[in-house]
Amino acid sequence: QVQLVESGGGLVQAGGSLRLSCAASGRTVSSYFMGWFRQAPGKEREFVAAITRSGSSTYYANSVKGRFTISRDNAENMVYLQMNSLKPEDTAVYYCAATRNDYGRSWYEYNYWGQGTQVTVSS
Repeated sequence: QVQLVESGGGLVQAGGSLRLSCAASGRTVSSYFMGWFRQAPGKEREFVAAITRSGSSTYYANSVKGRFTISRDNAENMVYLQMNSLKPEDTAVYYCAATRNDYGRSWYEYNYWGQGTQVTVSS
């Protein structure tokens, strides 16, 4: 199995940028299809972005398309989420997740989760 630890969250003004990192340990991250999810207070956990094992394909929620970029470095066992043009509605706890499946956009399709990192965007 794999252990995931997120970092890089914080407080940023609207229009700003943050880069989230997800460090994997245990089994190599290249074995997994990886995703980022987020959960705001009182809301369900929602899909943000995902990336195939090789990094050749990426997928995004409509709400973040064109603003966020998911990437991975399998040699370093890392996954990243570059977030630009942040909006107050992006405020949430962001989670890195791994699945043994070949694809996944729903939280229940993922087997392993990090503890989350808080992102707060002020207006």
